[in-house]
Amino acid sequence: MAVIPESELIINPNGTIYHLNLLPEHISDTIITVGDPDRVARVSRYFGEIEVAVEKREFITHTGYYKGKRLTVISTGMGTDNIDILMNELDALVNIDFQSREPNEDKIRLRIIRVGTSGALQDTVPLGSHLASHTAVGLDSLMEFYPLEQREDELYIGSALQEALGLSFRPYCVSGSDSLIKKVAYDMIPGNTLTCPGFYAPQGRVLRAGLRHPDLLQTYRNFRLNDYKFTNFEMETAGYYSLGRLLDHEVLSLNAIVANRISKTFAANADEVIDDLILKVLERV
Repeated sequence: MAVIPESELIINPNGTIYHLNLLPEHISDTIITVGDPDRVARVSRYFGEIEVAVEKREFITHTGYYKGKRLTVISTGMGTDNIDILMNELDALVNIDFQSREPNEDKIRLRIIRVGTSGALQDTVPLGSHLASHTAVGLDSLMEFYPLEQREDELYIGSALQEALGLSFRPYCVSGSDSLIKKVAYDMIPGNTLTCPGFYAPQGRVLRAGLRHPDLLQTYRNFRLNDYKFTNFEMETAGYYSLGRLLDHEVLSLNAIVANRISKTFAANADEVIDDLILKVLERV
């Protein structure tokens, strides 16, 4: 196996991985991820014991025990560019020997569950509900740089959306973990999530910069391919699912629906909706 150069696998002087500032023993094989760094403590406050608390940049990590189960919760910040860092470095922690700089012969498969917020694109997704992303479609260009293999139906969805939006590239479509859906999200709304490369124009928001596609929200909402339609959108899920497939990890994205962009409403009890989702995940993982 080829040795990975120092410029590609960057290890800090204390032996930790470059951005996450973690050692392999710092993480569990079951990881809950959140976008907001402040939300890490909202998860770990339910732990009976916290054995690891590490912070660097937007990446805050707590590892501890919930009812005897060893779990890690880590913040990612926003966007698939951050997920690119997170997924590669988590994989390196468990599947690369930092001394020899070679991939381990026996690979470890992580279980990674995103707990995030999202805006609904359909009236059938009510405020305050919990939605599991069965598929995600990325409008970003991250997978233009990876050898992602997609099924024929996934390519078909990407091509149809490219045509509908008049894009110069084909969006990528990837599915979440069936086993995690059955274990954790069996009673949640099944969804098809659109991952946007920004919070404003890519999600149809207008402040002062304007929109290139004035009817963007309606295009998202009205997109149909047989029975396939988008239920919600956010900024990370497609990056999670594609890198999970490439690196062979089980990944699931769960969404607390706190807004409906079509009706222009926002949940008054958003914090409660998020906390309910956190507790569901802790109990079920």
